[in-house]
Amino acid sequence: MAIIGTSAVKWNPDKFKKNASFMDKLVEQLKSEEEIIKLGGGPKNIEKQHQKQRLTARERIAKLIDANTYFMELGLFCANGMYEEFGGCPAAGNVIGVAMIHGKETMIVAHDATVKAGAHFEMTVKKTLRAQEIAMKNNIPIVYLVDSAGVFLPLQDQVFPDENHFGRIFYNNARLSAMGVTQVAAVMGPCVAGGAYLPVMCDKFIMTEGSSLFLAGPALVKAAIGQVIDLETLGGATTHNAISGTADYHEPNDEAALERIRDILGKVSHKPQASFNKIASEEPLFSPDEIHGVIPEGLGQYDMREIIARIVDRSELDEYKSTYGKTILTGTARIGGYAIGIVANQKTVQRTAKGEMQMGGVMYNEAADKAARFVMNCNQDGIPILFLHDVNGFMVGRDAEHAGIAKDGAKLVNAVANSVVPKITIVIGGSYGAGNYAMCGKAYDPRFIFAWPTANISVMGGSQAASTITEIRLSGKQVSEEEKNRVYEEIKSNYEAQGNPRYAAARLWVDAIIYPNETRDVLIRCLDTAMNNPNVPPPNFGVLQV
Repeated sequence: MAIIGTSAVKWNPDKFKKNASFMDKLVEQLKSEEEIIKLGGGPKNIEKQHQKQRLTARERIAKLIDANTYFMELGLFCANGMYEEFGGCPAAGNVIGVAMIHGKETMIVAHDATVKAGAHFEMTVKKTLRAQEIAMKNNIPIVYLVDSAGVFLPLQDQVFPDENHFGRIFYNNARLSAMGVTQVAAVMGPCVAGGAYLPVMCDKFIMTEGSSLFLAGPALVKAAIGQVIDLETLGGATTHNAISGTADYHEPNDEAALERIRDILGKVSHKPQASFNKIASEEPLFSPDEIHGVIPEGLGQYDMREIIARIVDRSELDEYKSTYGKTILTGTARIGGYAIGIVANQKTVQRTAKGEMQMGGVMYNEAADKAARFVMNCNQDGIPILFLHDVNGFMVGRDAEHAGIAKDGAKLVNAVANSVVPKITIVIGGSYGAGNYAMCGKAYDPRFIFAWPTANISVMGGSQAASTITEIRLSGKQVSEEEKNRVYEEIKSNYEAQGNPRYAAARLWVDAIIYPNETRDVLIRCLDTAMNNPNVPPPNFGVLQV
């Protein structure tokens, strides 16, 4: 393997400092926004939760996970900027992420009762489904900390009936159980209506004193059948432990319930793991903290090797077809000791062996062909794949079309779609059009997908979209240059807002926005998690365009 990258001092210290200042500002802004979101429904609602002798969702998670371990939160920006007419829904009213419990990678789903009493909006459901999907694909236990008023009734049509609405959660409960994935639920507050099926369909079910579970509450029972009954008698912890036998454990409070969960998971047997190649981990030769100084403001030209050098063990990359299709970097490396394949867009201008110039970040025929072959090689060798996006899309124009760019692009898309090894995607810069698909965007089933604060996910860049739409919208009309500029800026502004990583994270197009200098740590956690699923089927790529 060859060592790649250069030290920040030798590289270009002035440029590095300028770039780092730009990225540091983005990260600080991101951190400020995160702190606000983590307050959930705000200090008053947190105090109300404490007055009920209950912990908040984040307090519960902190007590549940192994001490001095890292909780990889996912979906923090979910529903960001959405549901404003209802006062917003920070983090979609629940907290999800992967953590260690008794040394086992575990998915946690915790309702945040400080946000609309933990009621489910459409994005709350979507976030829970994503948590279940990650648990399913990685064969890791899942814990539900239930404290929810059920469906947010004013928007029930967005939550109840469709394929990926509320009922899909219970469908997944059944599927996870059939797969042998351990599910533990603790009802630590209300759990009403259809939501009551979630804990009941888990392998282990805990209720705390003062919590409640029922298909219909006292008011609805009275309206439906005329029966008058109090909440505790109808569906309290004593009722479901001593009378109905629905719950398995009756605990006095949150702390005892969390300890019960830890005890249950501490006794679950260790299962076979995947046979991915792993050796002792070694740190990169260049500090991950230097990543902040690599990318220039405006996402201009930069060498993707400088980023890879600060992520991979010993800063070593064994490049595949290094002199062919050079707008894509492909090669094998190690991250945290794990062998991994890397497919990354190269952002510098490249010269081919024929002397032709190729723009960085653009998928040319040779690049697509090379990447497709490399993805298939990784599947043949059982090596997980990391995709690093900063892609403008596929090359256009007469020469590209005549050379079969659609054919070569289809080959890469086919290879990515049918890849069976774990795929992890990080959107560093642009992720436009079919380039998003070819580089394993959300639609192509990555185990995990993240974005940097510099990411931009859209069908095309704002300027290109604004030029195209303005031309179409004003075609045949006599308008002033001022009006034309107004229309252009309006369209561009809208595209840029929708391309912002927060917009993508709000809709779970990415699992999280991460700090660039923590990329290596996040990748190691993802690979540790993926290691828990030994079931990797043989690859089958179907009919390929050649």
